[in-house]
Amino acid sequence: MIKITDECIACGSCEAECPVEAISEADGGDIYVIDQDICTECGTCIDVCPTEAIVEV
Repeated sequence: MIKITDECIACGSCEAECPVEAISEADGGDIYVIDQDICTECGTCIDVCPTEAIVEV
């Protein structure tokens, strides 16, 4: 499972890179979230995150 941590700065780079559109802005817009039902765990988001806020758990 891939998760976005509280280190997220809501830059949006992960959302733009997700090939299955599993990442979206959370309510409030201060962090992004991953829809685990859609995520294919490809890891593309991990590679583009500038703050290393996306981790595999």
